[in-house]
Amino acid sequence: MSSLRIYNTLTRQLQPFQPIEPGKVRLYVCGITVYDLCHMGHARMNLAFDVVYRWLAASGYDVTFVRNITDIEDKIIRRALERGITIRQLTDEMIAAMHRDFAALGIATPTHEPRATDYVPQMLDIIGKLEAKGLAYHADGGDVNYAVRKFEGYGKLSGKSPDQLRAGERVAVDDGKRDPLDFVLWKSAKADEPAEAKWASPWGEGRPGWHIECSAMSCALLGERFDIHGGGMDLQFPHHENEIAQSEGAFGHPFVNLWMHNGFLNIDGEKMSKSLGNFFTIREVLEKFDGESIRFFMLRTQYRSPFNFSDVSLDDARTALRRLYTALDAVAPAAVVIDWTQGPAAAFKAAMDDDFNTPGALAVLFELANQVNRERSAQDAGLLKALGGVLGLLQQAPKAFLQAGAGLDEGAIEAQIAARAAAKAARDFAEADRIRKALLDQGIELKDSATGTTWVRASKVGEQA
Repeated sequence: MSSLRIYNTLTRQLQPFQPIEPGKVRLYVCGITVYDLCHMGHARMNLAFDVVYRWLAASGYDVTFVRNITDIEDKIIRRALERGITIRQLTDEMIAAMHRDFAALGIATPTHEPRATDYVPQMLDIIGKLEAKGLAYHADGGDVNYAVRKFEGYGKLSGKSPDQLRAGERVAVDDGKRDPLDFVLWKSAKADEPAEAKWASPWGEGRPGWHIECSAMSCALLGERFDIHGGGMDLQFPHHENEIAQSEGAFGHPFVNLWMHNGFLNIDGEKMSKSLGNFFTIREVLEKFDGESIRFFMLRTQYRSPFNFSDVSLDDARTALRRLYTALDAVAPAAVVIDWTQGPAAAFKAAMDDDFNTPGALAVLFELANQVNRERSAQDAGLLKALGGVLGLLQQAPKAFLQAGAGLDEGAIEAQIAARAAAKAARDFAEADRIRKALLDQGIELKDSATGTTWVRASKVGEQA
């Protein structure tokens, strides 16, 4: 277990991973604010930490994985009002959509998936502790704010002092804030907000601020100090910085041992943005590409690196994934138990232990697929499938993957295969070649063997895989 090294955003270095409790890992990842369909940035983050979760489990750790849901927030309230439905109706709908999209990408279900609205009492308790310590104040407008400059360690995650952060502040001080860096812990209720967006508190009716939600849920489910906290690079400041200030301010000791952040997602080299017209939901991309190809595509980039999304790269990824499935289609995999000390498995482990280096792990899979193609070993094929499974790949029946998305129905294809066989039997090879080409032009590639003819969907129409 001790061979795993992870880059800690807090210390800015790669360090050996040592859990607080031997053999057990407590992992928290910031989840989705559920007011709309999940987008590809959400896919990037959640796939990154799905791999972290899977590898920790494969390494023998007992992992408690918490991925929260933010189900109360300004955007949620506005969207529910726009649609004329309740907040709960909106959030239930979006959570169900999120689960469908995540399942299509092979993202595993976490141990706990708490909804923020179920943890308001815990949030109020932390806010009370902060107020008692002088770290929070009840502003004239009714909000309760965190007094950032009274927390000595503020800025340690972002690597900037409050003065440096203040220099970059472009937003005017809100009414009641003593400092632009101060942030809201409890939002005072507005008269025109729906009743379901209001909770009673010692400071009057209102609702929690975004940052306090994660401090409360992580503490309730993982304890006041836990092993790993993850999220996108965009959450490093201010969200995660504020979580540290809240939790360490309230409890008086370190909050998280190791912070992980995945790199940004770009679309054709530019940051994804609705204003640039390059914004894509997971659902939209799934209309063109299957979930496993999207997953494989994203794992080709190490989680901390910037990720560039494009249709061309996705096409290339699917073609590469087909090569792995083609090896498994040619040689039926045997059932194997992975021995992490030997051969390809040891190389795979070395890559994953190096800060979850998925590109290195995938390279091992391709080397192993080449070995399967050369030696036709069922044990090697079994190892290929088992190692792929650690990354959430290669678990479909090979034929199902290779034939998926064909433009013709199976009956029509089989009829053409039979017609071609009849033409060959009659020694009409020109007709047999015509049928093969006609199918290939429709995206169907025929594969002849001693046992007969089978077919797969061609990687590109008119081209062989």
